[in-house]
Amino acid sequence: MNLKELAAALNLSQTTVSRALNGYPEVREETRARVLAAAKAANYAPNSRARRLATGRAMTIGHVIPLTGRAEMVNPIFADFLIGAGEVYAREGYDLLLSMVTDGDSEAAFRQIAANGSVDGVMVQAPQITDPRIGLLQELDLPFLVHGRTGDARGYSWLDIANIRAFRRATDFLLDLGHRRIALLNGQEGFDFAQRRRRGYEEALAARGLCPLPHLMANDAMTEGFGYLSAAAMLDGPEPPTAFLASSVIIAIGIRRACGERGLRMGRDISVICHDDELSYLNNDVGGPAFTATRSSIRAAGRRCAELLIDLIRDPDQPPVQELWETDLTVGRSTGPCPAA
Repeated sequence: MNLKELAAALNLSQTTVSRALNGYPEVREETRARVLAAAKAANYAPNSRARRLATGRAMTIGHVIPLTGRAEMVNPIFADFLIGAGEVYAREGYDLLLSMVTDGDSEAAFRQIAANGSVDGVMVQAPQITDPRIGLLQELDLPFLVHGRTGDARGYSWLDIANIRAFRRATDFLLDLGHRRIALLNGQEGFDFAQRRRRGYEEALAARGLCPLPHLMANDAMTEGFGYLSAAAMLDGPEPPTAFLASSVIIAIGIRRACGERGLRMGRDISVICHDDELSYLNNDVGGPAFTATRSSIRAAGRRCAELLIDLIRDPDQPPVQELWETDLTVGRSTGPCPAA
């Protein structure tokens, strides 16, 4: 079935059917629902080239990823986000343009895709505390959605998790178990999420009259190696931690290796809490949660970010959309009371 036949079957104009299929806001919701139901029943899939001609859009979403060599974006977290976003792009008829650029070349890449009209919107990930991409995309008048947010989160659309509350709650959980020497292994400090997580950790300690111990704080790219080396150094040093708080399950796996080499059993001799993002390929639930974790599905975030961005593309004059998601604290086998001195 082609567009002409679908329109005739519905007794609607081809223009109305095309606009309903492509999400134009001026189409009434009951008409849109009727068209979508008929298209699904008939297994109708719009021709991509025809959709581009009909809408004047590229029907493509851009992701511009700087290659920093720090492995911050090339990891299972980024992959899960892309899977979630890709599900929505495919459903709505959009393609994904993934541009990997040398660190420092992001501005040129954004200006090029804006000049070419090769994308209808851009997904921004891993924002810095002060991120020049925000002002640039506003200047280019290119619809965009930020996964995360900057220090000043006004004036643009974003989706983020409540990082401060998540890490304050996790730290409180360890404090309630009697731990006082709690190590924080965090992401790179330039990223906004890392600053917020450190703030939550510090606020929880301050509320109990405690100060963070500098030798029990480290930050870097969130890799297993960073977790292993940092935990090993802390455990072998003076005043070793009785508990770790990690910004990623990937870091926590490194912590577990360092603890195992020293004969320390998680949940009995040492406690570990991580942020795990409910990753598809690092499932924390098999056989019961291995790690106590603050949880938020990165795949669900990818889906929602894609939905919000496509809405912005279809209605660019709407006010900024901002969503803050709370996290769950799931208790696993990696935490227990602070061992007696």
